[in-house]
Amino acid sequence: MRPSYFRRLRGPLVVLLMLALHGTAHAGGAPPWTFPLDAPAVSPAPLRVSVYLPPGYAPHRGRRYPVLYANDGQDMDAVDLSGTLAALYRERTIRPVIVVAVDMPADRADAYGLSDRAMGRSVVGGSRIGPIGSHAQDYSAWFATQLVPWVDAHYRTQATPRGRSLLGWSLGALNAFNLAWEYPELFGRGGAFSPSFWLAGDRTDARRIQHTRLAQAMADRGPPRKGLAFWFAVGGAEESGDRDGEGVIDAVDDLDDLVEGYRDGDGFRTRGLRQLGYTVAIDPAPSARRADVTLVHWQDGQHNQATWKRMLPPFLRRAYGR
Repeated sequence: MRPSYFRRLRGPLVVLLMLALHGTAHAGGAPPWTFPLDAPAVSPAPLRVSVYLPPGYAPHRGRRYPVLYANDGQDMDAVDLSGTLAALYRERTIRPVIVVAVDMPADRADAYGLSDRAMGRSVVGGSRIGPIGSHAQDYSAWFATQLVPWVDAHYRTQATPRGRSLLGWSLGALNAFNLAWEYPELFGRGGAFSPSFWLAGDRTDARRIQHTRLAQAMADRGPPRKGLAFWFAVGGAEESGDRDGEGVIDAVDDLDDLVEGYRDGDGFRTRGLRQLGYTVAIDPAPSARRADVTLVHWQDGQHNQATWKRMLPPFLRRAYGR
């Protein structure tokens, strides 16, 4: 992959030059370095990638840092990523981390979906706005085989699954789950806020939606990904839909079914992460840090950036807490 020009210089040269001039990197709260990176299979225009470096980062020091990769980079101001990092660093409650945020492609619903890496294809679902994830395979492959190596080559990263995490919200959360699930040799943790686990292969009626939800089917097929952990959060006021009439909104139901498994009255069932052997902590106390899967129900949470801003600090403390 060829990095596009940034301030008339190649991306790698800018990284070295800027850090050499400044000596130390910005602490959380300062603007990130931004680079347009080519992704021709995903978008005709380069994708904008923003890199947030932790306090004390400098080119002449040998320390390596974990990396958090985030979808929907264009939302980072709205969720106050810089301000949140700055506050957590001041409190000394998290370890330093490099954050790499990728702005959404021009067609967000086209790229942010599910993929079958083994088959080399997108797993497309339907919605009220049309197909979701038609190019999810292209985006996920670019992310894993182009973006991650580029970051590892130009920053002092911990280039192991344990050193890499993913984050996303809404459709970006669906894709973050997909990337972690399909590339466990690269990523050790996935964070998903308000994930779009409603995506289904057949939207004929409520029953068919329940039986053909795609993320739940991915988990059901397994196998478990050894060492892979998840932090999920969902709001109780994200919507009003309740397709199965059980008194629980679909956003909560869909996530709960992926974690806990699903069984219909007619005998249809899918295994969840718990049935695959993952340990699960639901609305946990701080003492539940060792669980493979953390599931947080945000009672008044809505499907918006204001709620995701509130979800961000506890996720960062869970992923990078001292």
